[in-house]
Amino acid sequence: MAILADTASGYHILRIDAYSRTTATPTGECLKSLPFTVGGHRWCIGYHPNGSKPEAKDYISLYLYLDEIRSYDSHRGWGNPGFIKREELEKSEHLRDDSFAVRCDVVVIDEFRTVQETPEITTQASVSTEKGADVVFDVAGQTFAAHRCVLAARSPVFSAELFGVMKESDTGGVVRIDDMEAQVFKALLYFIHTDLFPKAATEDGDGDQDEDVLSQHLVAADRYNLERMKLLCEKKLCEYIDVGTVATILALAEQHHCHGLKKVCFDFLSSPANLKAVVASDGFKHLSRSCPSVMEELIDMLAN
Repeated sequence: MAILADTASGYHILRIDAYSRTTATPTGECLKSLPFTVGGHRWCIGYHPNGSKPEAKDYISLYLYLDEIRSYDSHRGWGNPGFIKREELEKSEHLRDDSFAVRCDVVVIDEFRTVQETPEITTQASVSTEKGADVVFDVAGQTFAAHRCVLAARSPVFSAELFGVMKESDTGGVVRIDDMEAQVFKALLYFIHTDLFPKAATEDGDGDQDEDVLSQHLVAADRYNLERMKLLCEKKLCEYIDVGTVATILALAEQHHCHGLKKVCFDFLSSPANLKAVVASDGFKHLSRSCPSVMEELIDMLAN
């Protein structure tokens, strides 16, 4: 049994103007931002110029509060009492013209769901058998027999292609799939039946997990609107992010609307050392040409 979490995410930028005037606020008291909404809930940011408690009086404390609760003490919020030392902020380049800004990213877990995984011994048989199959796919010269109803139940795209207005005019009962490798389609069918990746689905010839194979699986999952498969590919790809891969993975995330994967790439690039190394790579040049909107977001993130 797998446990899945439905999430919503967003962010808010807190800008503090006239910083020097806010330092007169007593320790333990906060100035709060205007409310903003993420995940169907109203939030605000609490700014404690002289710390949220006596032991943090030399620090700026920041907390995220659920604005639906009337009391704004630190026990009802999430944050850092020692966010930054005031002396350190005042000497840094972050404080300009007596103002500074902080970005707060919020991820709200709406609910947990459980997914029952079918035992492997049963599902392997259902994937490999042709008994009762009523559709055949031709993928890169290889044929795969399958069951229309099973595919349609798991994928709205297959449902439209096999039963709906998008129904393909196949020849002799064979549906041709273009722009996909046979092994990727095989893994797709296996996942549709089992909710699992086949053992070698994300491995290269040496038995190691391969970034390129994972990327192909993500593209296939997005193409057939298999959200769980897509999320699992995103999660695995996060483990491959480094100086040599981040530009390619970020382009993939942008093109296929992988918001979680995109955020992890941006977090990696927020490091000056990482960014400097990536900018010099060929992958970054490709990213600049293929995804100009991502470049605008990256510049905006660095500016803030």
